[in-house]
Amino acid sequence: MLDMRMSEDGENGALHLSSLAKGNSVSHERQRLQTPLTARRLAKQNEDVAGLAGGEVTTFQPRPPSLPKLTRFVKSVSLEETLRTRRIHNSQESLSDRAGTGSSTDSLKEDPPAPAVFALSGRDDDQDSPDFRGRGSSLSGSDGRPHSQQSSSEERPAKVRLSPLQPRGPLPALERSFVSAPLRTSNRIDRDCLDYKMPGKQKLGERSHSQLEDMGSDDISVNTLKSFYSVLSPIRPQDMRNRSFLEGSVLGSSALLGAEELERYFPNRTLGIYIVTWNMQGERFLPANLNDLLLPTDSEFAQDFYVVGVQEGCQDKREWEICIQETLGPHYVMLYAASHGVLYLNVFTRRDLIWFCSVPEHSTVTTRIISQIKTKGALGIALTFFGTSFLFITSHFTSGDAKVYERVLDYNKIIEALTLPKSLPDTNPYRSELSDVTTRFDQVFWFGDFNFRLNKDRADVEAIMARTVGGDMSTLLEHDQLSKELKDGSIFKGFKEAPICFFPTYKFDIGCDKYDTTSKQRTPSYTDRILFKSRNPKEIKVVKYNSCSSVRTSDHRPVIGVFQVKVRPGRDNVPLCAGQFDRGLYLEGIKRRMAARELRRAKEGMTSPSTVCSIS
Repeated sequence: MLDMRMSEDGENGALHLSSLAKGNSVSHERQRLQTPLTARRLAKQNEDVAGLAGGEVTTFQPRPPSLPKLTRFVKSVSLEETLRTRRIHNSQESLSDRAGTGSSTDSLKEDPPAPAVFALSGRDDDQDSPDFRGRGSSLSGSDGRPHSQQSSSEERPAKVRLSPLQPRGPLPALERSFVSAPLRTSNRIDRDCLDYKMPGKQKLGERSHSQLEDMGSDDISVNTLKSFYSVLSPIRPQDMRNRSFLEGSVLGSSALLGAEELERYFPNRTLGIYIVTWNMQGERFLPANLNDLLLPTDSEFAQDFYVVGVQEGCQDKREWEICIQETLGPHYVMLYAASHGVLYLNVFTRRDLIWFCSVPEHSTVTTRIISQIKTKGALGIALTFFGTSFLFITSHFTSGDAKVYERVLDYNKIIEALTLPKSLPDTNPYRSELSDVTTRFDQVFWFGDFNFRLNKDRADVEAIMARTVGGDMSTLLEHDQLSKELKDGSIFKGFKEAPICFFPTYKFDIGCDKYDTTSKQRTPSYTDRILFKSRNPKEIKVVKYNSCSSVRTSDHRPVIGVFQVKVRPGRDNVPLCAGQFDRGLYLEGIKRRMAARELRRAKEGMTSPSTVCSIS
């Protein structure tokens, strides 16, 4: 009985073992596909061992990889500290972003939360070690953790979202160019400084400014490249071998006095000249300021040349020149100055134009019988600017109401005795005359105290002046001696005068606007005049012709004239002055200008006089 039960149990056990083996094999195949390679190898080894031993087969249960050991100095980081660290990091990246991909709105975006470091009470195989066993209980519970760590592990804070900034009003429309106006103005290249096209096809190695424009669409970048390459035309070695650039040439490319350089500074080939004539009556004291004389408020722009002629000048000629320099300021320099007794003549020009002026020359003539007395006569200065020659003459003729003939003699003596030009080339020798100095120059300006009077009683002259309306002086000029001589052709042949729209400039009581109240009761007259002459008609245009009534330190009122003159390119035979000017006068004038400005500010209570900034 026992044997039969054991046999039945044995058969049932065999069947159970076979069915169990089959079930285990199926489940084992599924696990082989799901478990990693290492687990499958271990299961295979277990099956082999079980088969050899004939014992019970156990399936392999894979475990997840064990967590790393927690070191003793593990610290948890709070969410607030992590967010603050990420925000600082993002701001540093935006500052160091050279590509410009960062945006000012990046700070409003949500930062992703940093992974917090949690303490685990793990099911780690290594936690039974003695080093870890003592710390497991403390790390597994939440009571022993810091408060920041508890909050980060147990409950996460809500995501912080900042509302986008809304503009209060409509945003202004942006231009295509985002460059600011001051920056665009500071980097702008003037119209007369643009490309200079090289004649013919460009050779290898030559660069033009137009090629630089293709390198980028940014205006500022293109202008910077132009400035770096220089706005001047490139100079070729072949031209340097053939001729001297100090003298220039009308035919050479990029010559100093050539057509291209003239077009760069004067696109319309028009030069502005400001002329002043004034009989100072030998006064010791100069006017407080010459702004009304040289820089009138009704002029929109300053001129390129300032030519000042003085008769019966002040005792200190140098002081007079410093006053002119102080008034004109640092943009102008004195190119040349000459004197003949009490006749002074000064030529000032812009600093950037002195390179195109020739070496000035001057000549003097005395019309007195005794040549040592230099109160009457003439003084002339000649120069060439680019290819146009200029002659400036200031003179003082014989005085007296009835001495018209003597004044005509003075004129004839002056045009014959002025020995100009000396070394300057004549720009048109075929039209020059040996007996007339004014025919040897392209443009001539003659100004001064000519002493021509009005052939009318004073009472009649004052009555005509009282009836004059709107600056029409034609009735007075009918009695003018100089106007009559000009019509007859006995004096100033070929010269012209602009229409006169101002009252007579002689003779006033000093310091007021009243005509002569002394016992002589002189008749008001147009003694101070400015005349001009050109070889080619219509090359001189009158812009302004008037008197300066605000200067009252003399019995004469100064007369000013503004002219626009055509200029031609120069030639190789023009000896240039190489930029020379009176540097000592320039520094002294600027010093006084700065001192006067500081004193004016101190009087206005703005600041105290400063001695920090000085020129030496």
